[in-house]
Amino acid sequence: MSRSSLLTGAVAAGFALSLLGAGTALANVSSSDLEVVRIDPDATTPGGVTTVRGFVANKGPDRTASPFSVVVTLPDGVAPEGPIFPANCQTFPQHNQVRCSFPPGLGTFQTATALIPVRVDPGIEGPATLRGCVQVYSRDDRNTANNRQPFDIQVNPAG
Repeated sequence: MSRSSLLTGAVAAGFALSLLGAGTALANVSSSDLEVVRIDPDATTPGGVTTVRGFVANKGPDRTASPFSVVVTLPDGVAPEGPIFPANCQTFPQHNQVRCSFPPGLGTFQTATALIPVRVDPGIEGPATLRGCVQVYSRDDRNTANNRQPFDIQVNPAG
């Protein structure tokens, strides 16, 4: 076999592998529908602790092929107080947010939950309703209309 034939074969094989690799990258996106389900935290008192749940369900039809993030925006007067689950969650105090990352592979009709214990400022007098929100972000998600839900923390008078 001539040197030019070997070179032509190698170039053709490399081109085929690069196309296969591109197909694999495109295969890492699915058609899933992640939905935030509203769950209000338990009521608490000024200075008390409750847990915000970022609850996400995959309505399908596919399993997620990409990672996704759950972002919880906390109301004014509320601060995260660890431990937060999952452990990879990051807090962003300047935006009063917590962002948690989840790996690919959430199956159809399966759920994922971020658990964020929070402390209410002791200076907030009850009764009060503090409103935050939960959002999910995924490049797989084909329906973004259900990716955000509010939540309310009820603050009752102490004593």
